[in-house]
Amino acid sequence: MNPVSNLSLSIRCDCVMQSEIRAMSAECARTGGINLSQGVCDTPVPSPVVQGAIDAILRGRNTYTPHSGLRELREAIAVKQRRFTGMEVDPENGIIVSAGATGAMYCAFMALLNPGDEVIVFEPYYGYHVATLRAVEAIPSFVPLRSPDWSFTQEMLDAAITPRTRGILINTPANPSGKVFSREELLLIAAFADRHDLFVFTDEMYEHFVFDGLTHCSIATLAGMEERTVTVSGLSKTFSVTGWRIGYAMCDPKWAAAIGNFNDLVYVCAPAPLQMGVAAGLLTLDDTYYHGLSEEYESKRDLFCGALVEAGLRPCVPQGAYYVLADASELPGNTSKEKAMHILRTAGIASVPATAFYHGAGGEDLVRFCFAKEEHVLAEACENLMKLRFS
Repeated sequence: MNPVSNLSLSIRCDCVMQSEIRAMSAECARTGGINLSQGVCDTPVPSPVVQGAIDAILRGRNTYTPHSGLRELREAIAVKQRRFTGMEVDPENGIIVSAGATGAMYCAFMALLNPGDEVIVFEPYYGYHVATLRAVEAIPSFVPLRSPDWSFTQEMLDAAITPRTRGILINTPANPSGKVFSREELLLIAAFADRHDLFVFTDEMYEHFVFDGLTHCSIATLAGMEERTVTVSGLSKTFSVTGWRIGYAMCDPKWAAAIGNFNDLVYVCAPAPLQMGVAAGLLTLDDTYYHGLSEEYESKRDLFCGALVEAGLRPCVPQGAYYVLADASELPGNTSKEKAMHILRTAGIASVPATAFYHGAGGEDLVRFCFAKEEHVLAEACENLMKLRFS
């Protein structure tokens, strides 16, 4: 008889589990509901992006690319950054194309953080950010944003600093809150990072989804921030190709080289023809397309938030991105998960329990919805929400 095995899962498995977003998506699929939980963005893909990928496949662009990404794409990214944010980035040595923004962030953390390093994170946070930090054995330190405007103060930042703090993580526009960090707030963060000699990791995936006349500001463009900032973004949301997994990190070349080495180790490269597809979109689509995104999604936000109000779920109206946190305190259930399940059972709509975006007891009365849907799907969801008034 064999002795008792000592085989077991690694301790990392405790911090990398199925996300609540995916769990609710699976439950929605099982019940046949409308999935407003996961930001899949199932809206039409711009035709130049589709055709660019098809042409690349037909021309045989199907083999490995440089681990930093195809030069055509890196050059197109550099042009876009200069055009929209004023950021000057070296396409040869300062851009790493990876398997989505999540992949780029993971490689940046692997390259720049040591086990036990602390990174300040604003809360509510995107769960993958915190899980990725923990996966590389870094420690998140939380600064709670104050609703409804999701504000913070210098004192709140100062309270989070310790001798082990090595970085600060910003998501703007933010998932799940929809907060767009103002230039004044970013200047405060920049001075704080400079004072404590911190890396700044910034996720700007939703940079083209900004509402109410606000503008997106990249912290890397502020004086003195270019060297210490790693800017992460991608084309998944902008071009509605979330399954293509094309993201990138932009930073000083001395950091990019190490980030690229980890990207090579973990992913080798992002899919070659899909890189060409998004490059074609960047080179072909003019400013009208990007401005149209903000207008289209602002309209969807207004429609959906209006329906939430009518259904008795008071929304924290987002300034950007395409998510909204709503107050579900009046719904049956003792926890955010129970309230989300009530919404799914009663209205046939999947949301995310907001406890997924808090490390402590926060979020129990909130749920998150994604409104990145085609208009007829969103209209049906708005109609279904009315069922909650009688539940």
